[in-house]
Amino acid sequence: MKEAPSKVPQTEVKPSAKTSPKRTFLIVALMMIWVFCSVVASQLLLGYLMLWILGGETITQPVWNGVYSVLSYALALVLIIFVPPRVNAKWKLTYTKKGRQVKTSGSKASAPITREQIGLSGTPTWTDIGLAPIAYIVGTLFAALLMLLFSLFPWFNPEQLQETGFTAYMSGGEKVIAFVVLVVLAPAIEEIIFRGWLYGKLRARINMPLSIILTSLLFAVMHFQWNVGVNVFALSVVLCVLREITGTIYAGILTHMIKNGVAFYLLYVLGM
Repeated sequence: MKEAPSKVPQTEVKPSAKTSPKRTFLIVALMMIWVFCSVVASQLLLGYLMLWILGGETITQPVWNGVYSVLSYALALVLIIFVPPRVNAKWKLTYTKKGRQVKTSGSKASAPITREQIGLSGTPTWTDIGLAPIAYIVGTLFAALLMLLFSLFPWFNPEQLQETGFTAYMSGGEKVIAFVVLVVLAPAIEEIIFRGWLYGKLRARINMPLSIILTSLLFAVMHFQWNVGVNVFALSVVLCVLREITGTIYAGILTHMIKNGVAFYLLYVLGM
C-alpha cells in the first residue's frame, strides 16, 4: 500500500469554450438518460429472462437473486461504459458553425475508456482508507439532517424499509451470498457507474457543484424510494467530494462498503 499520489485530474478533457450551452445541456441530459435506461433495462431484461427460465418461485430464492443481481449489475456496467464509445465512433456529429455545417467523427469521444477517466487510476492508498470512515460519519450526519427536514412533509415515510431482494430469514450460506452482493459488488459497481463514469463525464462539461447535484439526484432516483433516495443523495454528495479530493473513487468505494456493511449487519445479523 503506497501513500497518496498527487491529485489525479478528474476529467479526460477540459470543457470547450466553443461548446454552446444548448449543446452542453443536450449532452449532459443524454448521459443521464443513458445511465438511467441502461440500469433499468438491465434489471428488466435479466429479471424477465430468469423468470422465464426458472419460474416465479425459484427466482425469489437468495441464491438466484444473487445471480440476478450480479448479472444485472455487470450488464449495466458494460452498457454504460463500453457502448457509448462504439456508438460515437460510428456516428458523425453535425453542428452549425458560422452558418455552415461541420461534420466531425469525435475522435476523443470515441476513444476507449481509460481507468483514469472513471477514477480507477493507480491503487487504493492509505489516504483513501483513512478518509473512508470519516466520510461515512459525515454522510450519515448529512443524511440524518436531510431525513429530519423531509420528515416535515406528511407524505414522507422515513421508516420504509429498502427493498434489497433478500429476506431477513436466510441460512448462513445465503447470508454470505447476500453479503457479497450487497456489501462488495453493489458498492463497487455503483461507484464505477455513478461517481466514476457519470461524474467524470459531467465534470468534463459543467462545474463541480452542478455535477455533484445531478449525479446525486440520479443516484437517488435510481433507488425508487423517497426515504432511501434522500439517504443515498446525501451519501452521493459526500462520495463526489471524495473523488474531488483524492482524484479516484477508491475512497468512495470503501465508504459505500462501510455504509452497506453497517446496514447489512443491522438488518440481517441483528434483525433490526
